[in-house]
Amino acid sequence: MLSARSVIGTTLAELGEDYDNLWVLTPDIGATLVEFRDKYPERFVDVGLAEQACVGVAAGLAYDGNIPVVSGMLPFLSMRALEQVRSDVCYPNLPVKIIGTHGGLVGNGGSTHYAVEDLALMCALTNMTVTSIGDPLMVGEVIRQSMTMQGPIYIRLAVGKKDKVLYEPGEHEIRIGKGIIARQGTDATIFTHGTVVAQALDAAAELAKDGHSVRVVDMFTLKPIDEELIAQCAAETGGRFVIVEDHLAYGGLASRVADVVADRGIHLTAFERLGIPQVYAGFGEDEELRDKHGYGLAATIAATQRVIAAA
Repeated sequence: MLSARSVIGTTLAELGEDYDNLWVLTPDIGATLVEFRDKYPERFVDVGLAEQACVGVAAGLAYDGNIPVVSGMLPFLSMRALEQVRSDVCYPNLPVKIIGTHGGLVGNGGSTHYAVEDLALMCALTNMTVTSIGDPLMVGEVIRQSMTMQGPIYIRLAVGKKDKVLYEPGEHEIRIGKGIIARQGTDATIFTHGTVVAQALDAAAELAKDGHSVRVVDMFTLKPIDEELIAQCAAETGGRFVIVEDHLAYGGLASRVADVVADRGIHLTAFERLGIPQVYAGFGEDEELRDKHGYGLAATIAATQRVIAAA
């Protein structure tokens, strides 16, 4: 287990040495940014609880040739500041990095504090690159790669305090825009991202006990999505897809995959999407809420069994 928040703080402090135009901004969510703040106080800005102002200041800094990173809670950065992200950052295609926590039903903060529409909103924005990361060790690499990007990027995390390390260092190539085959398989593919990658791997391991070979794809970049990997998985796993995500069932990864399948005329045998239904989820631990709303471990296993059995 590792804290993704700690990785963010450490990585930004290191990058501050290489990029003297790197600025870090926060809407009063800066506890994990103390390393950068203490090292480069002149390039650290806490605007207080004002996400719209934070994004606006970041855009102004980017216009002046800087690389701004905005770090906060995604329910508010993705919705309260949506107009500023769209018009101030995406429209002029500025290199603003938006990094945040509370993506999905995590943190037990109730429906006002869950980012469950965020990926649909961010994927709809022109020029925005959209990621959702489950392994804390990946966070640093994605941030490092983003430093040379010309446009904005959205980096979605869970709570970021105690995250499961999924991959050994160097086990997979981490490249923005390319998915990761986290587990090989031939009977079906589970596409997933973020905090439920671990759940998908557990489901595949359980299904292996019954002789099923299930591929798991960590599609940590939703935009631009890895179309070639989707086509490859359709060809190699019998056209049997399950998509499971900690996001509304429509508008997120499942919708992105479905678009690729339709646009490219990819033949599928079976397709199931698991995610949050059109409800306000209420309070509870994330695993409990996933089970309650039909996209937990048992539901993932059952959906995969159904697509494998499809004619």
